[in-house]
Amino acid sequence: MHSQSVQIPIETAELTGDLVVPKRATGLVLFAHGSGSGRRSSRNVFVAEQLQHAGLATLLFDLLTETEDRQYRNRFDIALLADRLLAATRWAATEPSVDGLAVGYFGASTGAAAALYAAVAMPSTKAVVSRGGRPDLAMSALPHVGAATLLIVGGADDTVLALNKLAYAQLTGPRALEVIPQATHLFEEPGALEEVARLAADWFRRYLSPEKS
Repeated sequence: MHSQSVQIPIETAELTGDLVVPKRATGLVLFAHGSGSGRRSSRNVFVAEQLQHAGLATLLFDLLTETEDRQYRNRFDIALLADRLLAATRWAATEPSVDGLAVGYFGASTGAAAALYAAVAMPSTKAVVSRGGRPDLAMSALPHVGAATLLIVGGADDTVLALNKLAYAQLTGPRALEVIPQATHLFEEPGALEEVARLAADWFRRYLSPEKS
């Protein structure tokens, strides 16, 4: 398994990321974290490690520069976050270690909305997984999402679950809604995050496999 720190160019700045590529990787998953989070989010790092064990390359990166992150409104600028995800996707297409791999997005919280917008702008995206996400913030894009989309929500996360159900009804491509019983928004309950990782790995292996590409 090869791991490296990378710099992703964006206009006049660069975003820092961590790229991990297992031997014979079958796909690449880019992570879009939620507001106020970053590439070192313990939850996303855990999920990324499980995806790596499943044979998937992962790219965790900061969607904002340090200067941008100091402006609170940027953390909720879905269009800006989606643009950064697209920039990272284009950069990955030039990286020899992952060139040619099918691409998927893993989004958490507001990052899920950014991932869905990016998937519409980048139709080659094969799969999107949302963890406790806010796909409702991308409502206008949902009918146009061609990527296979999995929404994972905690059963005790009542408000977000209701919003995900509304979003799910607007999706027209391959989709699924998985509810983890008794789990809250951050999936802190024993075994909850492990189940998120299992569901995500199964979804990405299904839709990022070479025969699907």
